[in-house]
Amino acid sequence: MTALLASTVAAPAQTKPTTVTIATEGAYEPWNFTAADGTLQGFEVDLAADLCKRMEVTCTVVAQDWDGLIPSLNAHKFDAIMASMIVTDKRKQAISFSEPYAPTAAAFMVEKGGALAGLPGTGTSVDLAADPAKVESELKPLRAALEGKSIGAQSSTANVAFLEKYLKGAVEVREYKTVEQHNLDLAAGRIDGVVAQKTSLDAMLGKPDFAGYEIAGPTFEGDVFGQGIAVGLRRDDAALKAEFDKAITAAKADGTIDKLSDKWFKATAK
Repeated sequence: MTALLASTVAAPAQTKPTTVTIATEGAYEPWNFTAADGTLQGFEVDLAADLCKRMEVTCTVVAQDWDGLIPSLNAHKFDAIMASMIVTDKRKQAISFSEPYAPTAAAFMVEKGGALAGLPGTGTSVDLAADPAKVESELKPLRAALEGKSIGAQSSTANVAFLEKYLKGAVEVREYKTVEQHNLDLAAGRIDGVVAQKTSLDAMLGKPDFAGYEIAGPTFEGDVFGQGIAVGLRRDDAALKAEFDKAITAAKADGTIDKLSDKWFKATAK
């Protein structure tokens, strides 16, 4: 009887939160970035404001280094992550995710007229979750063109996982703490190319300092690039997940996410 009573009171129903702290990286333009005046801006900052209004909660958005996002979430330093985080099976072992609010696609950025200009497959898309034989046939010429080249990617991301799984042995993988760091090394000629989300690369190509660079090779989606981009949450925070799921579904239905995508990406987010 004592054990039964203990089990009955051990798991009180979760209640809807009234305040929520959301962490973002603040260094992945146009998804999230720190403006010259120190404020956080970008697609996810605007979307966070909209979702919080729908959830009728008071929200604060804070910056957190990428590699500390998941550990800090689980340490209760904040309540949610909105940092262009792709849903993967590996991450789902550590945290939970809301419904996705954006798809994702990655690409290479290289110097115009450089050794990797006009990579095979430019202008096409490769679904890494497709038939393995088809994927291999699409990647084989790309792997040959990249042989011996150094490619940068941000640490602990699907971009590194992609390079390690599909181009291991062909390229030298250089890992960086931030996207800005690998872009600067590319501009300085210390690496031959970078891999990142195409939307982030498009934003970089719009800057005068990167006018001499371009997207080359196919865009990539599926497999290591997961099941879309979503809000990261603690696995036991079912009440907050339900609130985000409801708000994201509504923001999709009424066109808000499409409007924000057009504002920040000039197209649907990928």
